[in-house]
Amino acid sequence: MPLLSLSPLAINVLLVVGTISALAGALVALAQVDLKRTFSYSTTSYLGLVFVAIALQQPGLAVLLLLAHGLAKALLFMSVGSIITTTNCQDLTELGGLGTRMPATCMAYLVGGAGLVGVLPLGCFWCFGLGVEALWSDRPLAAAVLLFTNLLTAVNLTRVYRSVFLGPVLPKTRRAPEVNWLMALPMVSLTVLVLLTPLLMQRIDPVPGIGSFSPAVAAAVLASGLSGVGIGWAIPLETFGSRPIQRPLCRIQDLLAFDFYTERIYRATIVALVAGLAGWVNGFDRRVVNGLVNGIGNLSLQSADNLKLSVSGQTQSYVLTVVLAIVVLLVGLSWLLAPGVVG
Repeated sequence: MPLLSLSPLAINVLLVVGTISALAGALVALAQVDLKRTFSYSTTSYLGLVFVAIALQQPGLAVLLLLAHGLAKALLFMSVGSIITTTNCQDLTELGGLGTRMPATCMAYLVGGAGLVGVLPLGCFWCFGLGVEALWSDRPLAAAVLLFTNLLTAVNLTRVYRSVFLGPVLPKTRRAPEVNWLMALPMVSLTVLVLLTPLLMQRIDPVPGIGSFSPAVAAAVLASGLSGVGIGWAIPLETFGSRPIQRPLCRIQDLLAFDFYTERIYRATIVALVAGLAGWVNGFDRRVVNGLVNGIGNLSLQSADNLKLSVSGQTQSYVLTVVLAIVVLLVGLSWLLAPGVVG
């Protein structure tokens, strides 16, 4: 951060990249049906918030976000791993009804999700509160990015919870017992640790009191989280397995599901440029470099073939050739060493 503060351009670039990562990652996660991909994009979103905090010279907020998000997301990934291990499936459209069959995993998911968004006073609730309090007066847009990311994350967590743990039992979840104690024990232990995150943050936070933000800010964070939960609860579950009829909604769904067409844009620009340059270099190598090298080689072979015809096997011809070469050499040396030439 001290190095970045020396360059306003670097700060602005970091702020833009962090903002795009936070919002785009949260939006793309909403359209994923793969259980691991949706939380991977959520991780990208929160790391974008960390970069925003660094760009805005808020090192304490960045560290607290890393701590609170890391613990909550680790617990979520543990629950996701339990689901995949038990069902051998990570497609949201094929999961459902696991709440009563995997109670420990369900509780771990709920606690991890609550620790990730500003719904209950767990880790990230205090992080969002401190961030909004610090940025609202000078950087209101950055504070809005925090609140909107919180809302989108709550929407994503709620719709995944409804798809996986609620609803009817599907063929992939009909025989899905709780994981064994080797996986359940660390998951339950981390659940307790996430619940104790506010106490941990209060001990490592250098400012007096982790809750040093106003009630209005706390209400704004809580409202964004609860709004996200409400929106996630209102989304029809059948939309996860079917496409919208309206063309605009269909295009928006494709835009988010295919990561804003990042891969296609990358292939059409960077990959196409590198492939074209590689093709040009390959053609230059084949036609020019190889042509020159092969031409010299062919010339050498042709010369050797021509010299081969002059070999007669007669010793007197070889001696005459050597004598003539010596005479020519001596004549040339005498001419070079002549006084007129040297002067």
